[in-house]
Amino acid sequence: MTDTLPKLLCGRAKASPDAQALREKSYGIWRAITWRGYRDRVEELCLGLRALGIGRGDIVAIVGDNRPEWVLSELAAQALGAIPLGIYQDSVSEELFVLADASGAKLLIAEDQEQVDKVLEVRHRLPKLERVIVSDPRGMRDYDDPCLMPLSELAASGRASQTEDPGAFDALVAETSPDDVALLATTSGTTGTPKLAMLTHRNLVSMAKSLMAVDPLGPGDELVSFLPLAWVGEQMMSVSSALVTGATVNFPEEPETVTEDLREIAPHVMFSPPRIWESLLSEVQMKREDATWLKRRVLDWVLDGNHNGVSKRLADLVCLYWIRDGLGLRRLKHAYTGGAALGPDTLRFFHELGVNLKQIYGQTEVSGISVVHRDGAVKPDTMGEPLPGTELRITEDGEIISRSQAVFAGYYNNEAGTREVLRDGWLYSGDAGYLDADGQLVVIDRVEDVSRLADGTAFSPQFVENKLKFSPYVREAVVFGGDGRPFVTALVSIDFQNVSTWAERRQVPFTTFVDLSQQEAVLELLTAELRRVNEKLPEAIRVKRFLLLHKELDADDAELTRTRKVRRRAVAERYRALVTALDGDALTVALETEIRYQDGRSAQISVSIPIVRL
Repeated sequence: MTDTLPKLLCGRAKASPDAQALREKSYGIWRAITWRGYRDRVEELCLGLRALGIGRGDIVAIVGDNRPEWVLSELAAQALGAIPLGIYQDSVSEELFVLADASGAKLLIAEDQEQVDKVLEVRHRLPKLERVIVSDPRGMRDYDDPCLMPLSELAASGRASQTEDPGAFDALVAETSPDDVALLATTSGTTGTPKLAMLTHRNLVSMAKSLMAVDPLGPGDELVSFLPLAWVGEQMMSVSSALVTGATVNFPEEPETVTEDLREIAPHVMFSPPRIWESLLSEVQMKREDATWLKRRVLDWVLDGNHNGVSKRLADLVCLYWIRDGLGLRRLKHAYTGGAALGPDTLRFFHELGVNLKQIYGQTEVSGISVVHRDGAVKPDTMGEPLPGTELRITEDGEIISRSQAVFAGYYNNEAGTREVLRDGWLYSGDAGYLDADGQLVVIDRVEDVSRLADGTAFSPQFVENKLKFSPYVREAVVFGGDGRPFVTALVSIDFQNVSTWAERRQVPFTTFVDLSQQEAVLELLTAELRRVNEKLPEAIRVKRFLLLHKELDADDAELTRTRKVRRRAVAERYRALVTALDGDALTVALETEIRYQDGRSAQISVSIPIVRL
């Protein structure tokens, strides 16, 4: 049987023991782990965990960057019937505490000293946490806390258990059931504190099989695991789909080397949230700005979308292939974007580039995905069609609901929250949408965010925000309208890297983000960008007033989720004075706020922010 993730692993190890399962770059060299090695290392950790008293139903939290040790630990816990919980590696100590406390984690596996320091800071408030296992203990020679244990020691304990009881691991795997909870996955938390969704083996395996029925992968295909493994989207690809298909998962050397490593591997499939695709688009746009007049003309010609036959092949030979190669996208069979809406203009750009980018729609509670585009039927304004085995309906109120084997078992220790979204087997998404004439899903926005302007015009902030973020100079945009407001306004955060490059080329002096964002030349640049966007919007929903934020929106300030979705309520509350000023008659708004720097320092600043009327 291959109805659980550990069973799939053992099946792969038996059928293709010497094929490459995982690959990690270390000191510039890619080092492979075979399927046999994958299974054997999981066995060691599984028996080591059992020796520490971890058993069925216990919560094992994992925090760190994308490393083979993460998936090895995860499968080891699942083989015991324990439940892994992923925590985002950039979470601050208080966020780590909230999740570890809410789950009652008995053991936590931390990657390195940085993550261990976070745990030790809050450990006195976690009475159920018994052990902290450290994957990479470098720099921790003087740490003497008895709860700490190197992962190597855990593995050695497991090897000793193997000698004493050689068949123990296989027996444990055989006892795993498709209805066991395989994972606690945090929801995005756009409207509050993230919940812990219980995903079973049946949920995760059925989701992977449904996606592969639409876009098949197999042994020899390559994935790059660079998005947080705490995110359900990365779990769907690097764990579930890899085990179902036998594809090879590659782990970059460091987060800072992802771009270079992506180009080296040139994966066959890539699933990323919009921020990644928007970043790649900005990279191409900025390179165009730096190119000669002739190269700009050539690029504009190849990307104009009016090619077929010989002309299309020539455009690909002259330019498009080399752009894809430079971005690490030359071998892509399937490319997906999900987790939030991607602007139609961005989707069109990648199709003109020759990348078969598709939208997907789903959420943590449905194991990541319920709707996806099909080849040859990618419509920029839609999300595609339901996956095989997924039923999709639109309620009378316009809410999207779905039902399938991938729908989660409920929220951990939160029956009220479960009843709110799970009714008679149907998952109520909280998103508003409709099915078009071709049966493709169109997502409008969150139900709570869809409103009407003073004149009765329907209004979706997300639609306008995606238009604004197509500009390479806009990092984030938070749009306000409806609720009786007479017009649409926006808070805009500049893309510091691109805008600073633009400023340097034009010899515009600046020191910090705050300084750059309030430069008159930058304000003129962004004004021109918003006017360009407004020309493509219906008159009623054009942005009439905006201002440039003095800082980037940050997950550490609870302004974004860990997957970089905007927490609209939090932003509206934090910047209430700015939002109110945009609706009034003032030409500037004074703001006093605290700025926190990356080195931990903070400072109080006073800034007068101009309000631009369009």
